[in-house]
Amino acid sequence: MNEIIFYSYPSCTSCRKTKKWLKGNNIQFQEKHIFRETPNKEEMMKILSLTTEGIDEILATRSQTFKDLGIDVNELSLSQLIELIIEEPKLLRRPIITSGKKLIVGYNESALQKLSRQKSRFELKQSVS
Repeated sequence: MNEIIFYSYPSCTSCRKTKKWLKGNNIQFQEKHIFRETPNKEEMMKILSLTTEGIDEILATRSQTFKDLGIDVNELSLSQLIELIIEEPKLLRRPIITSGKKLIVGYNESALQKLSRQKSRFELKQSVS
């Protein structure tokens, strides 16, 4: 299993709950401050490729930043939208957790448990090989 990347913001309640859950379940992860280490274009494309609902899954459309922009995301090309997100990372929902194959957006305990089980199976396979 690829390394788990946890994009978070320290004052975000969902981020703190997710981090506590990950640590409490001994899940190794690399934490990235979403505003200081904003996903680059390549990382954004990978994150988008893992979504089931496309851009709507990762955009914080109820955020003040989004409302202040007053834009219709449907009028932007994908590359324009990615550039906008990189310039304004507050447009991203938080936290974003990815293993490179799976994506979890927001605090979602059942998805985290599923990720934990997959990680355990992978580690078991590695130790048997």
